[in-house]
Amino acid sequence: MMKKIINTKNAPKAIGPYSQAVEANGTLYISGQVPVNPETGKVVEGEIQEQTEQVMKNIGAILNEAGYSFSDVVKSTCLLSDMNNFAAMNEVYGKYYSENQPARAAFGVVKLPLGVLIEIECIAVK
Repeated sequence: MMKKIINTKNAPKAIGPYSQAVEANGTLYISGQVPVNPETGKVVEGEIQEQTEQVMKNIGAILNEAGYSFSDVVKSTCLLSDMNNFAAMNEVYGKYYSENQPARAAFGVVKLPLGVLIEIECIAVK
């Protein structure tokens, strides 16, 4: 098995013993991304829409670094601190997957890192 660690300065640094993403045998596994602006290292201001937008930008930067695109994503998992934010999150998320949408699961969780409203992980395949 070929395992390659993916790292880009255009997405937030890993804040623990994990990688931004790992590519293995033509599959890219992207760690859960939170709405941290990689330039400032801080959580973006705003509500669920602004936070989801930053998460998707972070995912896009990692995809790009690894030579993938949003059209290669086959599965997403969305973690929300409040399921009442689902519709607003979905609106922003949908802009990135206008066709051939990936499979997805969405969960309401008690708490997310840094007190954020959203975290999304995904898997992409070439």
